[in-house]
This record gives sequence, C-alpha cells and structure tokens, in this order.
Amino acid sequence: MFCFQCEQTTRGPAGAGCATDKGVCGKDEATADLQDVLIHQLKGIGQYVSRLRKLGVADQAADSFILYGLFTTLTNVNFNRARFVEMIAEAARLRDRLRTAYEAAAKAAGQQPETLTGAAAFVPADNITGLLAQANAASVITGRDVVGEDVIGLRALLLYGLKGVAAYAHHAEVLGESRDEIAIGIAHALDVLASDPTDLGEMLEEALALGRLNFKVMETLDAANTGSFGTPSPHAVRTTPVEGKAILISGHDFRDLHELLEATKGTGINVYTHGEMLPAHGYPKLREYPHLAGNYGGAWQNQQIEFASFPGPIVMTSNCLIEPQPLYRNRIFTSGPVGWPGIRHIANGDYSAAIQAAKALPGFTKTVEGPTLTVGFGREAVLGAAGEVIEAVKSGAIRHFFLIGGCDGAAPGRNYFTEFAEQAPSDTMILTLGCGKYRFNSHDFGSIGGLPRLLDIGQCNDSYSALVIATALAGAFNCGVNELPLSLVVSWFEQKAAAVFLTLLALGVRNVRLGPTLPAFLTPAILDILVNQFGVLPITTAEADIQAALAPRIAAE
Repeated sequence: MFCFQCEQTTRGPAGAGCATDKGVCGKDEATADLQDVLIHQLKGIGQYVSRLRKLGVADQAADSFILYGLFTTLTNVNFNRARFVEMIAEAARLRDRLRTAYEAAAKAAGQQPETLTGAAAFVPADNITGLLAQANAASVITGRDVVGEDVIGLRALLLYGLKGVAAYAHHAEVLGESRDEIAIGIAHALDVLASDPTDLGEMLEEALALGRLNFKVMETLDAANTGSFGTPSPHAVRTTPVEGKAILISGHDFRDLHELLEATKGTGINVYTHGEMLPAHGYPKLREYPHLAGNYGGAWQNQQIEFASFPGPIVMTSNCLIEPQPLYRNRIFTSGPVGWPGIRHIANGDYSAAIQAAKALPGFTKTVEGPTLTVGFGREAVLGAAGEVIEAVKSGAIRHFFLIGGCDGAAPGRNYFTEFAEQAPSDTMILTLGCGKYRFNSHDFGSIGGLPRLLDIGQCNDSYSALVIATALAGAFNCGVNELPLSLVVSWFEQKAAAVFLTLLALGVRNVRLGPTLPAFLTPAILDILVNQFGVLPITTAEADIQAALAPRIAAE
C-alpha cells in the first residue's frame, strides 16, 4: 500500500507516506489497495460521463455512484474491504453500461465514438486476490520514477481536493440538492486525472477550477441544510447529561440525525451529538425535537475514550471513524459511506437495532448541570449584526478578525490553535468552523461589539458562510477581502479541508496560514508556487503569527 492523503501519514523524506501493512488511520493494506482500484475505475467512469454530458446525456445513477464511491475513500470513512470488492464489481457494470450509452449517443449525434483506453478500459479481477495484484497500476504514485515528485504531488492535490468536493456534494445530494454543473465538473476532473496529466501549469489551473466548483458545492449544501432544517441562529447547547436512555450520533450528516430524531420520537430516548454534529443545534428544525438533549464529548480524535464511557449506542455517520474498541464495539453502528468489518450498518434509515440497544443499555442515571457551548452564528446571524460590527471596527473596538478553522487531529503541534485563540488580543474577534473549534471553544473569550468574541459558524463546509460574511464586510468597507482586517488560520487534516483550501486559492484569498504540518504530497516546488503565487503561509508560532497578522492594519475610515 501507499497513502499520503491526510495529515496522519507517516512523515519522512519527500514523498513519504503510509507504506506498510497498516496506515496510521487504521486502514489495512488490502483495503487501501482496493480503494486505489476503485478510484481508478471512477476515473474511467468519469471519462464516459464527461463525454456523455458533452452530448447532452445525463446519468443520475452514475453521478451518485461517483460521489458515494469517492466519499468512501476519504480518510477515516470506510475500512471494510468486502464492501470495496462489491463496489468494484458494481463500478465495472456501470462503466460497461456507460460505454454502451456513449457509443449510442455519439452515433446518434453523427460522431465516431472514441475508443477510450486506460482507466476506461480497465477490467477488474473477479476475486480479491486478483484485485490486489492489480493495485500497483492504480496507486497514486504509479509512474513517479518517470514523471517526478512534483507531477505526482499536483495529481494528488487534484485527486484529494476532488474527494472533498464529492463528499460535500454527497451531503447535499442526500438532502435532495444537486446541480448539473457539479456533476459535469466532477466528471471532468476525473477525466483529467484519467489522462495522467504532466503539465504543472495546466494541473494548477484544474486545481483552481476544482476550488471554484467546490464553492458552488458548498453553496448547494448550504441551501440543502437551510432548506431542510431552517436558518441557523445562536443557541446555547447543553454539554452535560440528562437522566435517561441515550444514543450518541457523530460524524457530519444532518439527514441521519434528523432520521434518528424521528425514529426515537416518543421512545424516551435522548439523542446527543458528538464532534462535527455540534453545529446541528443551531438549526431550528432540528432543535425543535425536545429529546435532542445536548452535545457529548469533543472532536473526533477523542472518540475511543468518549465512546467507551458513553452509556448507550453510537451511530457513526459520514467520516471520522476510528477503529472501534472492545468496550463499545458491540454498540456502535455505521451509516452512509462509513464502514468497519464486523460493525453493524444502518441501511434505509432503519434505526431499530440502535433503538433496541439504547433501551437495553443503562443510559445516564442522573442529570448533571454544567457549562454550555453557543453555536449557530451562520452568515444570517453575523450579518444581522453587521451594523454594530462595522461601527465597532470603525471605532477601534474591534481591531482584527481571526478565522481559526478546519479539521482537527491528534498529532502533536495542534496546541498551536489553542495558543493562537487564547493569545489573540482582547480587541480581536475570533470566528471558527470545523472540529478545530474544540481546541478552544470551552474558553470564555468575553464579548466585543455587542457579540461574543468567539463566533462558531458551524461545520467545515460552512466555510461558504464565512466567505459570504467576509465578502459582505469587504463591501461595507469598500475594499477587497484581502484588505480586510481578517486573517485565516487553517488547520489542515484531510480531503474536505483540501477542497476548502482550493476554494480559498481560487477566490484569490491570500495569506492563509496553513498547518500544523503541511501535506506530504506538497513538494518543495509546489509549496514555492503556493507561497509565491497565492501567499500561502506555513504556520510558525502563535505569538509570531499573531504579530505578523496585526502588522498590516486596514484603515477603518
């Protein structure tokens, strides 16, 4: 196996990555290799979908399979090799159907169909032994000795950014929101990757195109979430237990949470959120369920301790799964793209097994009072107070805004984000999104300009709201976003973060501080491009980076 798609990857010389029988994330060699084979097939499917789209033919089943297939290969999502064997066979059948449809559509349009090679012509073996023997040809580093580290690195940036785009698009799709331009853009990116590109400039342009596409995807997901569950508004979330039976839900998927709340209505079972589910409490149609009792625990990397102590079953949605431990292995369930060998999977919204487990387990024996966390500061809430914020900037009450967001992890160095937030001067405002907020969201930052100094905008995909807020403030000050008293400090971890990063680059947002460590696939040459052309800033120390950010101040007039 070889994998360097996330920040957990084994570090070392250029091109380092997890290349043993098991990755740092817990993914074994066979599963990693099968994921590579599936990605190779998705490239071939993308070749046909892209050509069909140019002929005016859409295939919704293929579009959905691409999103789901890419999502399953994200970090900490699906570890079930049997599921990948099934998906590889399904992908082959789909590809063959698309080939037939393409040939027919081309002939109907008076064109000679192309004879596609490479990924589009790949014939997978019909058993796992044969599939694993084919994996080397599908590896992300295939051809590295010929094309070099920089080409492989940019191909990886394209692929991993695409995985993040597909994950966000899948979240929107399950809520009934999809766009043709998104499906076309994703198929195009797969088509590009299938061609094994070597021109660095062209690949960089494709990466920026992916960033622009991801902005549209995040906008679509925002519409899906608000259309389904209402516009987020500030809400104090309980962080201590309520007496009674309990189910914990983690991950990102609000549809799964809604289905679980419906399924447990009237059962006497309380539902608690965990990790990136915390922002769900900002949505009025979700918090109207009285048995949405609060949030339990912190970020995803703490789940093995927190799940073990939770007195009920756990439902794991979307990404962020870590190997289930014996203390809770028989009471954790997966849903959607998530999977682990031997762990029960919830299909078609049937939560009956989890509900049965909750009734059998003790739940919380007493109610405990304690602190709350306030969420729900989406763009509507923040822009609703824009007048006060603008006046506070003009008067000097607010000197600077720091957006500290992104994915969190367990690797050393992430105390940087805690130190940054706590050392930010009292006349600065902190916005946060993603699970990185757990590094500091329990700290009392006080208030400023009529608002709390710490504003939790939501999940990582709520970067869309953050960009809308920044654009609106720039308009109010009659300046560009890069001229605002605003600094972005991004904790990079996995592929959704890669997609958001590409969006920032594509929108021309400069001076993004990225860390705590940089992706292993970013070679020195690629990093030089990002630093020199886009102003990307690898993080140093919290104190030094705060001082540097505050030095070029905007005139508030």
